[in-house]
Amino acid sequence: MKKKVLYVITKSNWGGAQRYVFNLATALPRDEFEVAVAFGGTGVAHSSTGELASRLALENIPTSYIRTFVRDVALLNDLHAVRELYLLFKKEKPDIVHLNSSKAGGVGALAARMAGVKKIIFTSHGLAWDEDRGQVATFLMYFFSRITFLLCHQVIVISKDNLERTQPYSSNKFVLIHNGLPTLQFDARERSRVALALRVGLVEDGNTFWIGTVAELTRNKGLPYLLDAAKLLHKEGRIFHLFILGNGEEEHALKKQIIENALEEVVHLAGFVPDAYRYDLAFDVFTLTSTKEGLPTVLLEAGQAGRAVVASDIPGTLDIIDDTKTGLLSRSKDPSDIARNIAQLMDDALLRETLGHTLQEKVAREFSIETMVNKTKEVYAA
Repeated sequence: MKKKVLYVITKSNWGGAQRYVFNLATALPRDEFEVAVAFGGTGVAHSSTGELASRLALENIPTSYIRTFVRDVALLNDLHAVRELYLLFKKEKPDIVHLNSSKAGGVGALAARMAGVKKIIFTSHGLAWDEDRGQVATFLMYFFSRITFLLCHQVIVISKDNLERTQPYSSNKFVLIHNGLPTLQFDARERSRVALALRVGLVEDGNTFWIGTVAELTRNKGLPYLLDAAKLLHKEGRIFHLFILGNGEEEHALKKQIIENALEEVVHLAGFVPDAYRYDLAFDVFTLTSTKEGLPTVLLEAGQAGRAVVASDIPGTLDIIDDTKTGLLSRSKDPSDIARNIAQLMDDALLRETLGHTLQEKVAREFSIETMVNKTKEVYAA
């Protein structure tokens, strides 16, 4: 008999956690599992659904919309979300509820316990209390995360650091499963450059050094530090273009920062680009200056493309990037260190090629979708 798995995630936009849910939902063997997904909108109550919903529909995977799911703490909405999920679980009777993202984890675990779900799994896409917030907010995130861990039967973490920091709570409950990707297809370099240049209205000669990143425009992605690094490089007289692919609530603040620092000619906010990884070959260097990550899928994508990477030295990133071997690591929140590493790669084409090649080999060896699916199936069977 097939096992029924119901995935739950707070938002249905297209970020790393959504990509994780989509990859599992579409890669699980259909002869062994019956799969469905429940999600909210784009972070605000009653908001419209996002890219994840559209992609699941194309794959004919049943979905449910949780209209009261919101990203931030909102007691009334959260209580309504518990009720919505409880009713959904009682109706669908899943064998396994697999929760993703902090809000879905807490709300979903409570609803699943109330509904008598026999197997409750939570994937922690980075520890919530690592977010750059005040002391009170950090304590509350820690407190509610611990409750989520207690309510779930098993917790999947996606980085070595997170496993080491959570195992003392209950060594048998936590398991490390790295994110994995299927083999991706990338657009040719020149085609990618033409498409991105047209998207932002850039007249480009084809020889300028391109720096790129793909990120949801949120505080955790540390994009102000990348813009400060771009300012430093620009003041040095470096000639480059920096492309930021993605959208989010920090877009207005980033535009303001670009204007205030006179970077309009070199920094380009390209907006949300479906399957943005396809354009990775356009970039000479790929950056990720986040302050908090789970295990960043965009670095795996850049690795498959053989790009040289400059990334923050934070948990999750460290599972992928070995400094000076598979990329260069910068101190988190340090624009001068980010600029120094980018400048080093701008000046050394051989180093860019070497780092890109070694990262490509590591991603192929350690971060496959087959490994992720097989290890997740073992959790489901435990």
